[in-house]
Amino acid sequence: MRTTKQLVKSGLLAVLTAGTFIACQQSNKQGNNSPAAAAKDGSAASNNGFIIAYVDIDTVEAHYDYFKEKKAELEKKQQAIDNELQANVRALQNEAADFQRRAQSMTQAEGEATQRALYNKQQQLEGKAQNMRSQYAEQENKFNEELQKRLNDFLAKYNSDKRYAYILSYRTGASNVLYKDEKYDITNEVIKGLNEANASTTEKK
Repeated sequence: MRTTKQLVKSGLLAVLTAGTFIACQQSNKQGNNSPAAAAKDGSAASNNGFIIAYVDIDTVEAHYDYFKEKKAELEKKQQAIDNELQANVRALQNEAADFQRRAQSMTQAEGEATQRALYNKQQQLEGKAQNMRSQYAEQENKFNEELQKRLNDFLAKYNSDKRYAYILSYRTGASNVLYKDEKYDITNEVIKGLNEANASTTEKK
């Protein structure tokens, strides 16, 4: 079963990660340096280059209300599945232990019948576990799809003025970004916008 951390990678990280990009060529004219950076107030990029922004995924996970709510729901469902399956396993183990205690007093036919019954219950339990995990995985996939749609929709509106050519994702210790200038950190703006959109959707329900 996939963990919550894997969920994050397949949801947030997949949506916000961009590939390697080409470098801008500088002009040979004196004083014509690299393109001017976009300010944190959201001013558009200059015409002679492109601007790159980044979003800190760890911070989004910690402060995006929709993500936190759904993450808690999935963890609760996963724990319920684990608890139910563990209870079923214990019950089956108790039946097996009881059979071993009574085996000496059983006839051969009774013993074989009990063994078949225990085997069938074990097979049923394995099938139940597989079905429950499949249902959980389906719910997780739906969450990932909804999360991706929300992020895509928000970033499309957020960057509708095309001021950023790329919006990269950053995660401490697990990122292809080797250097980041905090001037281009749009994480708080993204979180604010996502939470506002989530609140608006919740109010309409």
